[in-house]
Amino acid sequence: MDNAKWERIAVVGVTGSGKTTLARTLAQRFNVPHVEFDSLYWGPGWTETPREVFRERVAQALSKAAWAADGNYSQARDIVWSRATALVWLDYDWPMIFWRLASRTFQRVAAREELWNGNRENWREALFSRDSLFLWALKSRPKHRREYPALLAHPTYAHLWVVRLRSPLVTHRWLADLQRL
Repeated sequence: MDNAKWERIAVVGVTGSGKTTLARTLAQRFNVPHVEFDSLYWGPGWTETPREVFRERVAQALSKAAWAADGNYSQARDIVWSRATALVWLDYDWPMIFWRLASRTFQRVAAREELWNGNRENWREALFSRDSLFLWALKSRPKHRREYPALLAHPTYAHLWVVRLRSPLVTHRWLADLQRL
């Protein structure tokens, strides 16, 4: 594998699939900054950042020569994907996503873990609200599986080195191979 392909890496996938963990791992592997789009998007009290402000934050964060970033924000996709050299898509089956999302949510709620800008998950919002991450995952996974192949086939993104990983085991093996670079 060519190291130049891994200068600017965008990691995408359904919520709970492990995007942030993988992006952090890749950032460490290639000694580049990690950019987490959720931290740029969510303000205090789970307020959404206005579109243009978010796009400016993303553009600024990705202005460096190298990075590993994670997130699926369509309002900034053109900025991210056009600047990226590689795109890693975590396309796991629904049971795996559900298990990871449930485990992560339980840990975060139980530990009262602060995420971004003072925000914390809670049971009511995580499980029983119209903004539930589980509902979001159910809606977004089919959308990603429909949209991503079409987008990635477009000439605009022909420059991307695309890696589609369909299970944690495949991801683990891929990372092991990557460590040999």
